[in-house]
Amino acid sequence: MKIVVIGGHGLIGSKVAAKLSAQGHDVIVASRRSGVDSLTGDGLANAVAGADVLVDAADSPLFDDEPVMHFFTTATANLLAAEREAGVKHHVALSVVGAQVMPDSGYNTAKAAQENLIKDSGRPHSIVRATPFYEFVLGLADSATDADIVRLPHALFRPIAADDVATAVARAAVGRPINGVTEVAGPEAMGMDDFVRFGLAANGDQRRVVTDAQAPYFGAVIDDQTLAPDENATIFATRYSDWLDTHFA
Repeated sequence: MKIVVIGGHGLIGSKVAAKLSAQGHDVIVASRRSGVDSLTGDGLANAVAGADVLVDAADSPLFDDEPVMHFFTTATANLLAAEREAGVKHHVALSVVGAQVMPDSGYNTAKAAQENLIKDSGRPHSIVRATPFYEFVLGLADSATDADIVRLPHALFRPIAADDVATAVARAAVGRPINGVTEVAGPEAMGMDDFVRFGLAANGDQRRVVTDAQAPYFGAVIDDQTLAPDENATIFATRYSDWLDTHFA
């Protein structure tokens, strides 16, 4: 199959492209770096010409409420229009667990709008929602830091390795469109405070994590249910401790 990976130079997109190439598929790695801009539409028509599947793993370069909403709605509309014109048979998009239940988070609200555009388009599609990645641990700490104190809730969630997310997206790309959503998560439920606490310790970071139930997660106050995957979620095997040993050894 010819598969176009939008955001193909990013964290997930690059891994998806590598996995699909290793399986023998004709993979087009598309990003602004390669002259394909989903936000402006530049280069899209050429990139999707003759493609069977389009994988959208692109992320917004900006995370404030208005820019992130503009990115995901505009880029998704451009991708869907280009696909329709080219006769692409399957649209695969990476989204986030909790997208539809976090109205106080501008990012998640934008991801929900992206999902709705895809669902309402009538295009054959598969949406893969993932829990937060292990790779986000230091960025999450930075977002919640004041001086040397990191304030985070003990909200339970099941973080996942980016490589496992890429495996799920690649599987979706070579499968039949499900015209719906599948969710993926890591093997262990842990508090967000502990997730960051363990990550900082493994990295030799001296910041202190303070548990605060009202501390926001990218603008939203969350609890044990907010980022919980559904009961049919696929649970991957890479454990956080093993990932930390590999990345912060």
